Amino acid sequence: MTKEFLPLSISVLTISDTRTLENDTAGDALISRLTQAGHKLAERAITPDSIYRIRAVVSNWLVDDKTQVILTTGGTGVTGRDGTPEAITPLLDKELVGFGELFRAISYQRIGSSSMQSRCLAGVANGKYIFCVPGSVDACETAWDHLLLTQLDARTMPCNFAKLVPRLTER
Repeated sequence: MTKEFLPLSISVLTISDTRTLENDTAGDALISRLTQAGHKLAERAITPDSIYRIRAVVSNWLVDDKTQVILTTGGTGVTGRDGTPEAITPLLDKELVGFGELFRAISYQRIGSSSMQSRCLAGVANGKYIFCVPGSVDACETAWDHLLLTQLDARTMPCNFAKLVPRLTER
């Protein structure tokens, strides 16, 4: 039995001190891929790499009914300005550790030991998925093409994240 595609409403946040809508190639890559897959862009924003600004944007989307999935790009490295994991982790109800593990394993095949510098992560907060990936176009394409494309598609078997969206707030 073939399941029907269920489009999700996805918001994209670019975390950068230098990017604008005109030069946000990583955000553009995510938006291009999610719309080509049949999903809807709910919102797009760019914020400086500031823990509290990141939390403010993501927190607003967590209480916004039109967003089902949040994708962030940037701020997952190890420099002093990289604060995405510190901003997002306290918001999570559940962490999906397999996302970061798989992303780094896939990245290792492409960039070798440099993949260990990525602190990408994913989880569930207030019934919504949050996926935080590095800020390069290559990293965004890797995350989407190898992990998110299939897991955000309700037709992927034996299981997927999309099918679970209605159950994320069960108690």
